[in-house]
Parts: sequence; C-alpha cells; structure tokens
Amino acid sequence: MSIEEAQESVDQWIKKYGVRYFNELTNMACLTEEVGELARVIARKYGEQSFKPGEKPNLGEEMADILWVLICLANQTGVNLTEELQKSFDKKTKRDSERHLNNEKLRKENK
Repeated sequence: MSIEEAQESVDQWIKKYGVRYFNELTNMACLTEEVGELARVIARKYGEQSFKPGEKPNLGEEMADILWVLICLANQTGVNLTEELQKSFDKKTKRDSERHLNNEKLRKENK
C-alpha cells in the first residue's frame, strides 16, 4: 500500500465506521498517547525495564497506531504525506549528504 493509498483507506474507514474525524487537538493528544505506548514497549524490549504480566512486545501494532493517527491528522489538515515525505528526503539529502558519512561517532561501534 502506498502512502497515498493509506491516506485514502483511512479516510474511507473514517467515513464508513468512524462517523467523523476527531478534531485536530484530540488527534494530536491521541498521537502523543500512541508514541508513549511505543516508548513503553521499546523501554521494556530494548531497555532495562521488564514487561509487566500481560504486556506484549507489540512494536508493529504500536507503530501502526501512530501511523494511523498521523494519517488522520494529515487528512484533516490537507497534507499530502507522499509529497511531504519526498520534500523531507530532498531536504535531508541536501543537508546531510556528507555530514553522516564524515561523522566519526557513527563509524564507532556502540559501547
């Protein structure tokens, strides 16, 4: 599924099952909540915390939840994520094409 198709699919789902989009502020709060849920899983899977009984290492699910809400925000604010992602690639390539290659910190193994 392309990003454009994902934006259209989310829009169709909202129209069919969701009644309407939550307002932008509510969706921003939901996005923040979903990022926190991903952070919790990462802290337990890769960090020093352990999973509580019943918790699962559901990284993909949490990432998909973030993507869903981000697409909702894009749709309701008229942002074409395909175009914006391409602009981001262009900006990063222009700005960072040499910077990371020349960063000695990235060449060292993590200790």
